[in-house]
Amino acid sequence: QVQLVESGGGLVQPGESLRLSCAASGTLSSINLAAWYRQAPGKERELVATITRSGSTNYPNPVKGRFTISRDSTKNTVYLQMDSLKPEDTAVYYCKIVSGLRSYWGQGTQVTVSS
Repeated sequence: QVQLVESGGGLVQPGESLRLSCAASGTLSSINLAAWYRQAPGKERELVATITRSGSTNYPNPVKGRFTISRDSTKNTVYLQMDSLKPEDTAVYYCKIVSGLRSYWGQGTQVTVSS
């Protein structure tokens, strides 16, 4: 049984930074793809970052240049470094890991950006 545990969320002021972590417990054959999504109140869940097994990353325009996804394969952990945070980044952030033919989701961590 694989479980993803996210941490690192919180309340910050605009312009500050946060680093989210997503640690996978259990047995993972390999991480083919890892991603972070977010969902703000009243909005659909949206993709904010992806990283492939080869290390290729991709970001949508709203976060490009401010967010960085990375992973530590030895720890089965995925990170999301968020810099220059804006109030519109406020959301619940979820990690997703694709391993083999299965996808796993974390429970979400709240990020609030407010002055």
